[in-house]
Amino acid sequence: MTRLPDPARLAFAGGSLDLTVPRVMGILNVTPDSFSDGGRFLAREDALASARKMAAHGADVLDIGGESTRPGATPVPLDEEWRRLSPVLDDVVALGLPVSIDTYKAEIARRACAAGAVIVNDVWGFQKDPAMADTVAEAGAAAIMMHNRAAADPQIDILADIDRFFERSMELADRAGIPRARLMLDPGIGFGKTLDQNYLILNRLESLHKHGLPLLVGASRKRLIGAVLRVETDDRLYGSLAAHTIAMMKGAAMVRVHNVQPHADAARIVGATRREGLS
Repeated sequence: MTRLPDPARLAFAGGSLDLTVPRVMGILNVTPDSFSDGGRFLAREDALASARKMAAHGADVLDIGGESTRPGATPVPLDEEWRRLSPVLDDVVALGLPVSIDTYKAEIARRACAAGAVIVNDVWGFQKDPAMADTVAEAGAAAIMMHNRAAADPQIDILADIDRFFERSMELADRAGIPRARLMLDPGIGFGKTLDQNYLILNRLESLHKHGLPLLVGASRKRLIGAVLRVETDDRLYGSLAAHTIAMMKGAAMVRVHNVQPHADAARIVGATRREGLS
């Protein structure tokens, strides 16, 4: 079992999340074009039903997004992104779980935090919108800083590239005055990486603990699962569960998933091994 960064806790305004056991982030996409569940939760009641189901099944965090970040997705104007989010955000916050806003736009993050979101999940790690780090600092929110690339390059050392990216993101966070206790890193499985690079990251995940921050891994239903199992998106649960269990055993503090209940069970088993002093 891989040792976790110390202290293993994610802080945010008004509270914190204990990361000494693995946590599960449930995905709520209010988008028409997300790669796995696009269009399923556009209606307000459908989105709320999904959020309630994930909460009942053991989600520790609910991550809501109004713009697809899948490869090739069409960028969404700010007003349209907010139009998708605003009808459901208050009710999702009211469920009582920490809510994460999945956006790389500072203004969306500001509005969502004002509505009660406490985590900003930025797929460009503060490096897309120059106002993002300051926005997170002002809101007192936690932040997940994900590694990303505009395109995959099979020739690069992907782990070295991730290290450089993370150092830059942490520098931006430091400049904005965001405490390290409010930060989490995500190596960005499936974002600007080849299949081999994705599996290298998963295999060498423990090397990223040198940055001293907790790690989130999101492999749910992604192409790296389908390419190995040769199954379509909706049939990738078991492969996703295997990938995330490997990540948790290598010290991932949180996994971002579509299917909450089986991952919550897996997280409890991994957590039990940590409590037995095997970390």
